[in-house]
Amino acid sequence: MGTVQEYSVRPNHERPTGTDQEHDRMTEAQFTQRVHGGEKSRVRPINGVPQQPIMPSTTQERTLSVAIDAIALITTECITVTSAMRKHARWAHSSVSAILGGSPSFSRAPERETHPRSTGNTEAQHDAGSIGYGSATGDNLLASRWGLRGKKGRSMQDDPLIAAFARLRNDLRGCTDIQTFDIPALLHPFLQIIRSSSTSASITSLALVAITKFFTYNLIATDSPRLALGMQLLSAAITHCRFEASDSAADETVLLQILKLMEGILSGPGGDLLGDESVCEMMETGLSMCCQVRLSALLRRSAEMSMSSMCQVVFERLKTLEVEAGDNVDAMDAESRESSNALKLEPSVNGTSVVPTSNEGEERPTSKVDEKDGVQNSTEENQVSTSLDLPRIKSENVSQRASASAVERSQPPRESTEENTSIKPYGLPSIRELFRVLVDLLQPHNKQHGDGMKVMALRIIDVALEVAGPSIARHPSLAMLAKDDLCRHLFQLVRSENMTLLNGSLRVAGTLLHTCRSVLKLQQELFLSYLVACLHPRVEIPQEPGIDPALYEGIPDAPKLVRPATSSNSSGRSTPVPVKDRQKLGMEGGSRKPDAREAMVESIGALSRIPSYLVELFVNYDCEVDRADLCEDMVGLLARNAFPDAASWSTTNVPALCLDALLGYIQFIADRIDSRHRTEGYPDRKELQEQRARKKIVIRGAARFNEHPKSGIAFLASQGIIDDPDNAHSVASFLRGTTRISKTVLGDFLSKKAHDQLLRAFMDLFDFNGKRVDEALRELLNSFRLPGEAPLIERIVEVFSEKYCSGATPEGIAGKDAVHVLAYAIIILNTDQHNPSVKDEKRMKQADFAKNLRGVNGGGNFDPEYLQQIYDSIRNNEIILPEEHNTSRAFDYAWEELLLKTHHAGDLVMCDTNAFDADMFQATWKPIVATLSYVFMSASEDVVFPRINTGFLQCAQVAARYGVTEALDRIVYCLSSMSTIALDRTWNTSLNTKVQKGKESVMVSELAVKLGGNFRAKLATYVLFHNVVRGNVEEIRTGWKYIVQIWLNLFANSLVSPSLSRRLYLDPIPLQTPTHVVDRADKPPDGGFIQSFFSTISSYTADDPPEPSEEELEYTLTTVDCIINCHVEELLSDATQMPPRATKDLTLALLEQLPQDSSPVVIVVKPERPTAPPKPNGQRSGNRGPAYDPSLLYVLELITVLAIRDDANFAAVGELVADAIQNVVRNAANIHSMVLSRAVFYLLLLLQKSADQSFVRAPVVLHMISSFSQPKLERAAPLVLKGLTICIKESGSLRNEIINTPDFWSTIERIHAIPAVSANVFNLLKAIIEDRALAVTADNYEFIIGLLNSFANAGGAAAASQQQSNGRRPQSRDEVPSKENDDIERGQEAVYLVYQLTNRVPTLIEQSHLERNEAWITYWSPIFSCLRMQCENPHRAIRRRAFSCLQGALQSAELASTDHQEWTAIFSEVLFPLIERLLKPEVYQADPAGMSETRVAVAKLLCKIFLHYLVTLAEWDGMLETWYKILELMERLMGSGQGHGMQEEISESLKNILYFMKSDGYLVPLSSSEDKKNADNNIWHETWKRVDRFLPGMRKEIFSESPPQQKARPTTSTEKETAKSPAPAPAEDVQQS
Repeated sequence: MGTVQEYSVRPNHERPTGTDQEHDRMTEAQFTQRVHGGEKSRVRPINGVPQQPIMPSTTQERTLSVAIDAIALITTECITVTSAMRKHARWAHSSVSAILGGSPSFSRAPERETHPRSTGNTEAQHDAGSIGYGSATGDNLLASRWGLRGKKGRSMQDDPLIAAFARLRNDLRGCTDIQTFDIPALLHPFLQIIRSSSTSASITSLALVAITKFFTYNLIATDSPRLALGMQLLSAAITHCRFEASDSAADETVLLQILKLMEGILSGPGGDLLGDESVCEMMETGLSMCCQVRLSALLRRSAEMSMSSMCQVVFERLKTLEVEAGDNVDAMDAESRESSNALKLEPSVNGTSVVPTSNEGEERPTSKVDEKDGVQNSTEENQVSTSLDLPRIKSENVSQRASASAVERSQPPRESTEENTSIKPYGLPSIRELFRVLVDLLQPHNKQHGDGMKVMALRIIDVALEVAGPSIARHPSLAMLAKDDLCRHLFQLVRSENMTLLNGSLRVAGTLLHTCRSVLKLQQELFLSYLVACLHPRVEIPQEPGIDPALYEGIPDAPKLVRPATSSNSSGRSTPVPVKDRQKLGMEGGSRKPDAREAMVESIGALSRIPSYLVELFVNYDCEVDRADLCEDMVGLLARNAFPDAASWSTTNVPALCLDALLGYIQFIADRIDSRHRTEGYPDRKELQEQRARKKIVIRGAARFNEHPKSGIAFLASQGIIDDPDNAHSVASFLRGTTRISKTVLGDFLSKKAHDQLLRAFMDLFDFNGKRVDEALRELLNSFRLPGEAPLIERIVEVFSEKYCSGATPEGIAGKDAVHVLAYAIIILNTDQHNPSVKDEKRMKQADFAKNLRGVNGGGNFDPEYLQQIYDSIRNNEIILPEEHNTSRAFDYAWEELLLKTHHAGDLVMCDTNAFDADMFQATWKPIVATLSYVFMSASEDVVFPRINTGFLQCAQVAARYGVTEALDRIVYCLSSMSTIALDRTWNTSLNTKVQKGKESVMVSELAVKLGGNFRAKLATYVLFHNVVRGNVEEIRTGWKYIVQIWLNLFANSLVSPSLSRRLYLDPIPLQTPTHVVDRADKPPDGGFIQSFFSTISSYTADDPPEPSEEELEYTLTTVDCIINCHVEELLSDATQMPPRATKDLTLALLEQLPQDSSPVVIVVKPERPTAPPKPNGQRSGNRGPAYDPSLLYVLELITVLAIRDDANFAAVGELVADAIQNVVRNAANIHSMVLSRAVFYLLLLLQKSADQSFVRAPVVLHMISSFSQPKLERAAPLVLKGLTICIKESGSLRNEIINTPDFWSTIERIHAIPAVSANVFNLLKAIIEDRALAVTADNYEFIIGLLNSFANAGGAAAASQQQSNGRRPQSRDEVPSKENDDIERGQEAVYLVYQLTNRVPTLIEQSHLERNEAWITYWSPIFSCLRMQCENPHRAIRRRAFSCLQGALQSAELASTDHQEWTAIFSEVLFPLIERLLKPEVYQADPAGMSETRVAVAKLLCKIFLHYLVTLAEWDGMLETWYKILELMERLMGSGQGHGMQEEISESLKNILYFMKSDGYLVPLSSSEDKKNADNNIWHETWKRVDRFLPGMRKEIFSESPPQQKARPTTSTEKETAKSPAPAPAEDVQQS
């Protein structure tokens, strides 16, 4: 026979390299052709990935029915295999029983082999060892196939492999139900073929196909006899498969079938019956195929896929085990650990195990490869044994089964085998071993593990974690592998520059954190910190034109996880590490390639898609003092890399990926808003807030300490972090307990002599009991770095020695002096052994180290073994600080420190709640809003805007719900800025043009046109009002400033209508009058170019702005639609209903829009209001006076509405509003009259609402009003009066204060004559006079009378004017125009109101407590003066009313009194001046006809009043002078030329007086000489002297005869009645009285 190669899935060691070369040369098509039946066309996988599985996987759960009889099918499969075998030369002479089935009766018993199979056998020996029969002789080859005897008379025996099939066929003849057939017996002949090295690949493939059919067609079911044993045997057979190597494609086809069969077995119904050993064998077989680089890429990839599928099944079993274990997972873990010690899974590559094994000393066969021809030469013969270096399971049971005797393997297993063997289903031992092997394949520094092998292991591990990650975390042994080895390897692999390896590492790391992060708290911090350090750019954001840098304020320049700066002074004991080298060690982030950055961003994005992930980061890291602010750093990282410039150092995909992750983070928070607020089982939120506040203080204090230690300690003490800065123990506890202190600074600080007490307190915090000196020193020096000066080191070593020996002195140590020397020697040894500048041959040996310490241990030597241990420890493990050294142990040392900290750090708190969203959002909103704003302004694709808008909406919702008002205000600011409406400058309205067509009109303005043509601005405006502000008005604070600016600009440009005036019962605020009005109805529909040209020319010639273009009009209409959809007016209405706290914020924003006292109110010159209506199509009005600014008025009106809404609002903002409006009113000279008038009205409304508030007082307000110039006051008069009327409408303190303030009456006096308000002023006076609350007081008495007198005068003036205009012809009342008629009526009523005041005079006098003379002058005199003046009023009706009222007032019972004589002034100050005025020609000419009557009436009234008070006047010294004055006036009246009628009236009145004086003895003739002597001074003489001049016959008439009784007495009686009678009715005429 020629040379034969053997293929085996057992670990033999090498196969010819020629096969590898052949596989490398094959194309995919060639390999596919060879797999499916030929060598002419061979196929090579594309890019090393199989394009189509050769055998369909059995992992799919399906049940197929077979259309033929099951027994016939099995028989056919047996015949198929044996037929193929007979075509082989080795089995060409089989007996007839191989065809007929059954065993020949003359067959001889096989010779059993009792010795185990050895590795170096020849082919014949090897076959015998495998099959169980001795070698055939040459005679046997000549025997007849039909049972003929040979030379020695023996019949030919079939090969045991063929005989097994014959036996199976024979056994099947009596079987009626295949599912009741013994499974080991059924599988036995096929398994023998699989395990035999004598078969070819094609025969082995047929056996595998047959077994696969048995499972696929459900011929082997879960209830089949001895299924468990059959599964074990099948597993052992396929994992120990051997066959002769021939064609590489056919060989790999067999291996593929084995993979698929293993996959089907494990996932099939009998998979759970496999033991741990069987599972490990199968996993080892699959892994070995994955690791064999000589196999084709297609096969390796297929093996990897199969391994992934099998691992899914294996790790899925963890969930079943958990259910079975219940709460005793730890106990199950401990129990399984004992049973797995003997279980080792060792996949190998080219004969070498790829994972560490405990059986490294076991002999393994070796062979040599001829590089020239690729043939492997054995030391025995030319026969070559080529293998795949697969399983080596160290299990006694499996070894026994694998090395069973040939006869046992050739016979079907007996039932006693199952009875004697108890097979336990696989569980945690095999799973743990598989997980360990997969993790070990990731060792970064193991050169035997290529990157491809690591990538394969990463993929399989990722599948395992996806399936059973949480279960792995719950099993302590598996969790420890994940926490230590897996994380250690992964966090180093992510620094690889191999993108495939990096992607795989990041994928596994992400899945690991996704599923097991609850037990990976510190590991996760290390991983994320590295990613943040790598990805966060250290460059400034480039400024883009058109984007305000203020929009993206809040993006962090660098992550917060910045380590304290190390000292620049080196002690020589350590080697500072450049940043580049530290990056290689994994302690710093470095510059990574763009693809690597994208992969890292994708990993972070995958983690951020976990809804609660960032919440967990915030709770577990940001809220813990010693942990990094990972949540803030992650959000800051995503925000910074979402900027477009991130593509310059990464890829173009990175900004979009980061933006998507950032928006997802906000969406998760928004989705949880309405969730139930669960706090059970979670940390207390207040405690976390306190921890976070403490953390910020500690960070600041640590930073200060690192710069100036004493300043840092003082700061921390002031903040309560250090209880007592003078207490060394308190300070030392903090310094050791924090990780944020620079170890270099700490070492320098502690070593100073002044801090000796602190150093000792710091040393007392350590426990060195039971530790060697080097171990204790290592622990100490891990907490700080030794200083560089020897004296300082000496001090630290001295204190250390004392602390080390403070307790029981360790055995072998003489005392602290010995420890002092030994510690110093250890420090020197550490420097000597690990300083790179020292050559190896010059480094200190152990003998040198011991020699240096000779005799220092209390005069003796240290134990040599003790010193040896110290020396070995220092030499092998440097005392280092990871952040300052670059050694191979740096990362391992840092990792060990991390593992030590995990015991104290605890597990990660999983936070599936919204309880911490508010605090988290508070800490992270700034970069989010900044990013959204920047992307909004820079985005060029439409798909971005909906996402950004949703992001703004969700941010606003979250901020409003959780009260993060600062965030909401920032959103409002950004959107307002992007809307371009909220500009500090005032929009130009000088060219505003009103375009109207019919009843519809629109205002074309600069704002409307620019907003309509800016898509981003319109969108920002819509998002601001419709999404952000709407529904959140109560939570906005400083953001109102920008909203108000938008309101004002919209209002000034007629885009928002004034809708608040009606609440104040005012007309709407007049808007800006357009400078140009275009009526499109006047134009033909299609004017063409010529009309447009002439329209433009005419506009320029008329100095008018050109008409708006169609584009400008379209932009304006678009803006109008946008504003309508924003619901701005509804928002304004909602804002006026806010609670007081929110109202105050809005008010403050409105107040900021008011001008300062010293600055002009309006900058842009606009037409004065009110103006004449605009002239159509371009005719403009001129500008004059202060400019009118409707926006200012809008602000004043809005703040007034807010303030007076209710008492709570007024208490909150009333003072602010009142002060602001008062400032405006004080600046009246620079304010347009319309603004001023409404401002005064608003101020008076506030005054009316203020009640007893001190911030707005009536005297102050009234004084400001009265200080207006007359033109200003006249324009403001209507609203001023309206406001005053409201203030005094109801009785109260405010009313009394106002009506008693002189400025009030001064203002009323100045405006009462204004026609527009005179009627209202009069009604106001009337209400005050007629008020039952006695509103007329001493303070306003004179003002009231003066105003009433003015109204009366106004009536007379109106009449005089009409008389002059009509040629002095008197008019009747009906002939007087309505306006004058109103003045006259008010004049008459004013006179009567003056008379009514006489009823108040006694009370006023009594209340005043004035002297009688002063009281009369103060209260009576004004009334009489007013009535006296009106008795000469040009209008007859007013004059008559005045005379009637004067008569009644003069006869008042309260007027005259014997107690005082001031009342007598009614003659000298009232009646006498009145007659004298009536005698003047100018008075008479005002109404000649009426004045004559008035003269007569006044003369008669004078006589009546004198006669009425004659008795009282008789006691007055001035009575004679008064009498003489009366006679004088009578004389003048008689001579006034009024005719006979007046003379008679005067004569009669005087006669009555003389009769009365005669009868009462006042006027009697002289009777004695003495009287005659004094005749010149006698009343008799003087009276008649005067009377005789104008009535010479009067004396004779009176004294010649007694006057008739009936004549004299009635006069006296009438006079007395008149004195007692009430005043005449107002309408009573003088003549009638």
